[in-house]
Amino acid sequence: MLVAAVVVTFLVLTIVSLPIVFSLGIAGFTGLVVGNFSLQKLPSSLVAGSQSWVLLAIPTFIFAGNLMERCGMSYALVDLARAMIGWVRGGLGMSVVLAEYFFSGISGSTIADVSAIGAMLTPPMLRAGYKPEHAASLVASATAMGILVPPAIFMIVLGQVTDTSVVGIFLGGFLPAAVTALCLMVVIFGQAHRLQWPKDRRATRAEFGVAVKASLVPLVVPIVIVLGFYFGVFTATEAGALVAAYAVGAALLYYRNVTLREMVALIYESALLTAAVVFLLAVASVYQFLMGMLGVPAMLGSMLQPLHGTPWLFMLAVSMIVILFGMVLEGLPAAVVLVPVVFPIAKQIGIHPIHFNIVLTAAVGIGLFLPPIGVGLLMALRFANVSAGQHFKVYWPYLTALGVGLLLLIVFPEITLFLPRRAGLVR
Repeated sequence: MLVAAVVVTFLVLTIVSLPIVFSLGIAGFTGLVVGNFSLQKLPSSLVAGSQSWVLLAIPTFIFAGNLMERCGMSYALVDLARAMIGWVRGGLGMSVVLAEYFFSGISGSTIADVSAIGAMLTPPMLRAGYKPEHAASLVASATAMGILVPPAIFMIVLGQVTDTSVVGIFLGGFLPAAVTALCLMVVIFGQAHRLQWPKDRRATRAEFGVAVKASLVPLVVPIVIVLGFYFGVFTATEAGALVAAYAVGAALLYYRNVTLREMVALIYESALLTAAVVFLLAVASVYQFLMGMLGVPAMLGSMLQPLHGTPWLFMLAVSMIVILFGMVLEGLPAAVVLVPVVFPIAKQIGIHPIHFNIVLTAAVGIGLFLPPIGVGLLMALRFANVSAGQHFKVYWPYLTALGVGLLLLIVFPEITLFLPRRAGLVR
């Protein structure tokens, strides 16, 4: 009865287009009332779920990413990617993947990645002769990979939900993202020769030098983050503050194209998004209480008992569920609803928390770009002006590459754990 009340309430509110966070909150409140639990649990859960030092990294990374995008740093990274690889056949498509790898390291937001990369690289691909559905596929698959490149807001949320070192998760994301990017580039290379995609003109030494020089300012951010985390110089929260300060300095002293009024507007936008994320985490605490009282973790554990002896099969099954959740609920709601249930089981069968979090991040990235309702995919299709039906006919090779990348991460945990282990975060 209680489960039915929560599920029905959530579905009805979602169907009438109430924002997900409010649908989850009202459904959780309904669960407390129907289950005859004390309503004092609601405010106490909301407070407990929003009190964490690591959550302070969210507004700073969001603000820094927005400010860097407003300055035009993403254009410099796109130009560098095209200068590096655009001259090979299909190089313009490969530069989408490379530019996304660079840009994700400073944006922190998958939606910001889709907007920036889609707006900057879809028109050049269309002008070069790429079909719209292929252009949309390249942007979608590259951005699905990009969620693995720190600093990702989703990783911070997972760290909070699973009580795992965010620094460890950040360090664990770089190599998995590179492996997935390589899988995508192999597919793009094959598609380029099959479909005879064009080549960019090879950049001269002078042009390459200009592209490198322009990209140095934004590339400082991922380099500093990697080195700082690797050598234990700062935490994720301190890194967010440092990156935000660097973005302000770069905007005022180097680019000089953002006014103080615009910065205040970006602060306001960052505060709104942060409030939504923190409220979502607070609401999740109510669900954790309800699921615990209903014995959902124990029930799910017994259902998955046959997979306990083969951790990679367990992770594959969980990834498939997460992909479906990510497609329907977006990334963050999927994490706060599902992860608290399956994470204790993963720990029990010996899966390392950092490996668990990275695999789930990759799975959510795929779900966000699956038809027909993946929110990231819908944004990518908008830039190319194609329908989901037209697009999926050519999307499957890129989706296969993402799936192969996910499977490699599941089967070979050391891809994820190598950098955290070298940094002393994994024994």
